[in-house]
Amino acid sequence: MAKAMGNEEVMKICKDKDVSFIRLWFTDIFGQVKSFAITRNELENALENGMGFDGSSITGFQDIEESDMIAAPDTSTFTFLPWRPNEKPVARMICDIRNPNGDPYEGDPRYVLKRALARMKKMGFDHYYVGPELEYFYFKDSSSSPEPLDKGGYFDLTDLDVASDIRRDTVQALEKMGVTIEYSHHEVAPSQHEIDMRYDDALKMADNVITYRVVVKEIARKHGVYATFMPKPLFGENGSGMHVHQSLFKGKKNAFYDSKAKYNLTNDAKRFIAGQLKHAPEMSSVFAQWVNSYKRLVPGYEAPVYIAWSMRNRSALIRVPLYHPGKEQATRCELRCPDPACNPYLSFAVMLQAGLEGIEKGYEMTDPMEANLYHLSDSERKKLGIKSLPNNLGEAIQVTEKSEIVKKALGDHVFSRYVVLKKQQWEDYRIQVTKFELEKLLPVL
Repeated sequence: MAKAMGNEEVMKICKDKDVSFIRLWFTDIFGQVKSFAITRNELENALENGMGFDGSSITGFQDIEESDMIAAPDTSTFTFLPWRPNEKPVARMICDIRNPNGDPYEGDPRYVLKRALARMKKMGFDHYYVGPELEYFYFKDSSSSPEPLDKGGYFDLTDLDVASDIRRDTVQALEKMGVTIEYSHHEVAPSQHEIDMRYDDALKMADNVITYRVVVKEIARKHGVYATFMPKPLFGENGSGMHVHQSLFKGKKNAFYDSKAKYNLTNDAKRFIAGQLKHAPEMSSVFAQWVNSYKRLVPGYEAPVYIAWSMRNRSALIRVPLYHPGKEQATRCELRCPDPACNPYLSFAVMLQAGLEGIEKGYEMTDPMEANLYHLSDSERKKLGIKSLPNNLGEAIQVTEKSEIVKKALGDHVFSRYVVLKKQQWEDYRIQVTKFELEKLLPVL
């Protein structure tokens, strides 16, 4: 985490910069950013005591009879919103949610991740570094008939990529907010893009992910277009994923690298990977939490669905990039199934808890699967013992509901609410009569 400034320092910056409003951010159970603004006159009270709000109005938070909540700003997240250059500066801080007595609120997604990180430290690790790669689309508007801006492809640098200026402005805005960007490019599908952030500690990165999503949408809106993190908005084209590179460190030493071990992976690394593979179906409803997520998780569109790991094969659920001499610190595993519409706090928490469970219980890692898993038949995969992720959100939430590790990761409060809300979402979707059914069946039945 960035070093938290003292309250006096934050107040001095706001006074010197003539800040009129400070936006306080937090997320609901699904990772949707909630925000309210305070004036500079309220800043001192907010920093010392937090700001009260009605938790019963936030998805997945409290019931109406126990609705009083406190939003406590984290000064390490203080920054300015760069898309408002012609007005007085507007600042932003991300909040921890607390109960009225000051204790952490167990329904706060940020607290769920903090709890997972506490377990990690108790097990002797100092850092859980993550580097997520979020893909997204630009469309001309948010209508139900999405119209891409271009027909470009992967890494295209032509007039097809009309979004280059939008991407550039987005990168500049993110960097002004303290988010380090490594590179940006056009992705495989028409009008699909990716801006990659440099890896960081999981809590800081989860904060960066929600910041990234807000910035991408705000800058797109300034350019008169619409940006979406919907996992599969276009039929017949690749969907948007959020591949997550991960490593554990002890101090400055990568706890995943062993020069003498097979695959150059320590036992901790192998067990961490085994934990994520074993518990992937249980975690699926968290890192792929929407009914649309499972339109992306189908064979043939670069989205992994088969539970295996590999060093070269991108059809596997987890990829371990090949070791390059002198790059020991870069040893990592890449979980390729999450999508960018997940709640990053909950997703990183369940991913870490699954990996730690593998380390703690001594899970055995399987051999790598280097064949293209999409090209194998069902019987061949069955013979190799390769299972797959759930086919839809309904299946996923049924598996999650029985999962001890997800319950442990989310905590009773979030777990119970999450399961109920996702079951309702699936039921609402399941009973819909779709355009496909009307077009294909109504004329002939």
